[in-house]
Amino acid sequence: MTKLLSRQTEHYLHRVINLTLLLAIVKLTVGCQTSSPNSSSSQSAITPTTSPDSAIKPLIIATIPSGNSAEQNDKLKALADYLQKSIQRPVSFEITKNYDSAVDLIVKEKVDIAYLGPLAYVESHQQNSSVEPIVMAIDKDTGRPWYTSVIVVNTKKGIKSFSDLKGKRFGFVSPSSTSGFLLPMSALEKNHIDPTKDFTHIRYSVTHDQVEKDLGADRVDAIADHKSSFIQSQATGKLPAPLYKIIWESDPIPNSPIAINKKKFSPEMIDKLQRALIDAPTGMVHLGGGESSGYTLAKDRDFEEIRQIYFHFRSVKVAAK
Repeated sequence: MTKLLSRQTEHYLHRVINLTLLLAIVKLTVGCQTSSPNSSSSQSAITPTTSPDSAIKPLIIATIPSGNSAEQNDKLKALADYLQKSIQRPVSFEITKNYDSAVDLIVKEKVDIAYLGPLAYVESHQQNSSVEPIVMAIDKDTGRPWYTSVIVVNTKKGIKSFSDLKGKRFGFVSPSSTSGFLLPMSALEKNHIDPTKDFTHIRYSVTHDQVEKDLGADRVDAIADHKSSFIQSQATGKLPAPLYKIIWESDPIPNSPIAINKKKFSPEMIDKLQRALIDAPTGMVHLGGGESSGYTLAKDRDFEEIRQIYFHFRSVKVAAK
């Protein structure tokens, strides 16, 4: 009898223990199930509600002016869309008022990328060695990554050679323009022309488009210009032949580079940018607003000749008058 009671008691205790364990397991299971929605909602809260691109800081690109800023900006929209899709990052353009502004922005690291003229690039690199070119455009007319500078004259003014420029009014683009100032200055010096003494009037027009307008409006008698820009003005009748003609043309100049502040980019992103620009569809506008035949890789050494001419004229000041 005692043994029977002992077995019953033992059996009863086992049932109590099993029931207690079962209740604990049920409670734990219910607790996990009720906490699951909270866990899920916490995860949803940190999921971005916008696309990944919109959460990334925009890539800011400064570009030198090429004419009407509104028109240039409209032309750059297609390029902005293309780059944004290619590099998976928002792209924003800033068309500067002049060449010096573009230099200042990239040198002081206020923008990430800048489209610069060759001379403006040399000036930028001189002031901030982290500014480096990554690509340069292939010229539509030459089919090469170079272009030429020209001096264009109004033939009615009796200008046939450099010596005929003495006593005339002359138009430059900007002191930071390669084809609109630096290379013509070198040619003038070689032909014994001192602008400060030999020109009766000196005008800086800021853009190639404007310097051509100044020549056509008879505000100057001769101008320094980009050959492709002048040829386009001839084709559209803005500066018709034979009234306006070239009296000098430079040797090939490396094309305007797209430069970056390399401190702001990983090697992988630089490679991605280069690939995107080199693979850009034919005919897509380049950063200057004109048509491009594509891009090719660029290195700092490509601009060494421009750098040497720049050093030669760095202390020369030619004021407007």
